[in-house]
Amino acid sequence: MAKEPTDVIIGPVSSESALDRLEKENKLTFIVSLRSNKPEIKWAVEKLYGVKVKSVRTMITNSSEKKAVVALEKEFSASELATKLGLL
Repeated sequence: MAKEPTDVIIGPVSSESALDRLEKENKLTFIVSLRSNKPEIKWAVEKLYGVKVKSVRTMITNSSEKKAVVALEKEFSASELATKLGLL
């Protein structure tokens, strides 16, 4: 695993589709390190933001960035976390 959670998570995504997913599906989207894997992303999100992660999906964009769509457990609100991050 990476040494620090900030080595894995680069930052949140605030696109229209990411915000729509946030409100409807309780999921957050992050840009992550290309070398990170799903368990590292889950660990980093839980460590940085104090939430429980249900699942992680990853994709590589056309601009060679790695995006991670992180689904949170029901007891945690993605909207509240997005407000703390300044997305809403």
